[in-house]
Amino acid sequence: MNVGYAESDPPDGPPVILLHGWPYDIHTYVDVAPLLAAKGYRVIVPFLRGYGTTRFLSKDTIRNGQPSAIAADIVALMDALKIKKAIIGGCDWGARTANIIAALWPERVKAMVSVSGYLIGNQKAGKVPLPPKAELQWWYQFYFATDRGREGYEKYRRDFAKLIWQLASPKWNFEDATFDRTAASFDNPDHVSIVIHNYRWRLGLADGEAKYDDFESRLAIAPAITVPTITLEGDSNGAPHPEPETYAKKFSGKYAHRLIKGGIGHNLPQEAPKDFAQAVIDVDRF
Repeated sequence: MNVGYAESDPPDGPPVILLHGWPYDIHTYVDVAPLLAAKGYRVIVPFLRGYGTTRFLSKDTIRNGQPSAIAADIVALMDALKIKKAIIGGCDWGARTANIIAALWPERVKAMVSVSGYLIGNQKAGKVPLPPKAELQWWYQFYFATDRGREGYEKYRRDFAKLIWQLASPKWNFEDATFDRTAASFDNPDHVSIVIHNYRWRLGLADGEAKYDDFESRLAIAPAITVPTITLEGDSNGAPHPEPETYAKKFSGKYAHRLIKGGIGHNLPQEAPKDFAQAVIDVDRF
């Protein structure tokens, strides 16, 4: 895979890797990165597989969106950039990816900032029915499970993404230009395949790759995360998310949780960049 990423100076600063989610891209951190760079951090923000300039090198490679595969991509990127250890931060898919890296490769993570807390899941848990109100929040996951959903997302991916932005961050008055800047990343030729596979895999409706089976078995026990962590939540997050009290004990190292007020929704780093950047700085001092 050829991974596209943005990087902020200084090149010799303590590395920070920031991971975006769906339907977002590296611009989630467009205002966070300069704040951290000004403090001397080397900030790296990669496009996940299926977004922006990240590309598979072979047409025959399975377009696999399972979370452990995405996490392995980031560890491989660290290897390629000769980064032994980094602070890792994430939101949405990015938070889940950061959690998985911290659980499976704790020696590579100096500390972590995770929006919406502990997000490691597995297919067995994903098959368990939720109460109706919780299922309603995941409407798009069930839509993507159908051929109609795949075709609909292919045809209307920008309209779909904008709707998710509005539902997940109901008080975020983003401009069209802000959305369009990110939406360009969804033109990636593998975007639809990765998104659909990710959500179908979660429900057990799509297979992963055997080479990730060991990772999945280790993640299936919902392992504790030992690295220093700050979790964040916006006070107006309209997306499905766990309550802080349900996951606090999953962090066995130094830990703190912060509720960010002021109508902050799901895309917290872009909506409250100063708070996210401060969490990175603070967790580095734990």
